Amino acid sequence: MEARQRLLVSFVAICTAAAVGPAAASSSSSAVTTAGSYHGNPTFNAKSYGAKGNGANDDTKPLMSAWKAACTAAGAVTLVIPPGTYYIGPVQFHGPCTKATSVTVLLQGTLKAATDLKRFGNDWIEFGWVNHLTVSGQNGATFDGQGAASWPFNKCPIRKDCKVLPTSVLFVNNDNLVVQNVASVNSKFFHFALLQNHNVKMTGLKISAPESSPNTDGIHIERCAGVVISDTTIGTGDDCISIGQGNDNIEVSRVHCGPGHGMSVGSLGRYVGEGDVTRIHVRDMTFLGTMNGVRIKTWENSPTKSVAAHMVFENLVMKDVQNPIIIDQKYCPYYNCEHKYVSGVSIKDVQFKNIKGTATTPVAVLLRCGVPCQGVVLQDVDLRYKGQGVASSKCENIKAKYGGYQNPKPCP
Repeated sequence: MEARQRLLVSFVAICTAAAVGPAAASSSSSAVTTAGSYHGNPTFNAKSYGAKGNGANDDTKPLMSAWKAACTAAGAVTLVIPPGTYYIGPVQFHGPCTKATSVTVLLQGTLKAATDLKRFGNDWIEFGWVNHLTVSGQNGATFDGQGAASWPFNKCPIRKDCKVLPTSVLFVNNDNLVVQNVASVNSKFFHFALLQNHNVKMTGLKISAPESSPNTDGIHIERCAGVVISDTTIGTGDDCISIGQGNDNIEVSRVHCGPGHGMSVGSLGRYVGEGDVTRIHVRDMTFLGTMNGVRIKTWENSPTKSVAAHMVFENLVMKDVQNPIIIDQKYCPYYNCEHKYVSGVSIKDVQFKNIKGTATTPVAVLLRCGVPCQGVVLQDVDLRYKGQGVASSKCENIKAKYGGYQNPKPCP
């Protein structure tokens, strides 16, 4: 998905709001009351602050009130959202929570998004500026973006200057973040977005939207360091996981992807000031009926030079995937691309190891570089074309190294 510049735009706006948010929250600290305890620690129940959870009443303000109370408390704090369906518009769970040693949001029900786009800015739910934040689900906890009503208004697949719809859940500027055992369905745009977080663990997620839903990336990551995603199932209308610019040390394992556009690094190189992408490790993934398997995609005509380096993709199974392995440095989803200049992103030290399965197009391995890619290695690749004839490789501006079994045959 390509309309990602607005993540950085929204970050500036959120910073401005956060500058006044904590002061307002601290002024209400004298009114903090608990509704019990969770493992002996202060606990705040959203229903104690007026939330109905009946799927009809607007619970936006009660949830915000419960959060403000929890965020100003001391110790290991828990905000409980009990079983029920909570109909809400945009909410901002912002810190810093200066007295808390940790904050846990325990979601036991469903948060259901409003459908009136006039209520939204860039995002639906924001968690930001919190240290040691855990968002944990029980009883089938779900973020329901109700995106079907909004998808017809999304023009981003055909227009560069499109109006971007709201992301379901944005995590921005958190340290030591855990997101576990929650589901996200039918997001209006991205399901989850990570922006400028450090030390993140996401596990046990279930992310789903129809294959036809536009730009419903499962997890998008930008300007983060130390992210681990594991044991998760993603089926969407766009990338299952997209690793954008400015990331370092990202690990993805045991993720099932499909339907969707696959696992992407990029797109990179479209905007001024993009950061390098380094140390990406993707392993033990399964792709079923996706457009791509693992893909590195960069734009031509890059205004800033950057590096994408030190990546390993290993132990992957492709089942009826259109493009199982692809490096595309001439990426452009629009029909009127200029193709004037090569990409400003240098690709270095990339390994594809033990990748097996079936491709639904004859070119199972496409390595299309602008400036020559360096240090690309394919080890033990077995991809069969599910059609008449055999699978093939196509290469441009690259001298890859090969080891072990190779099907399709390496490029000459």
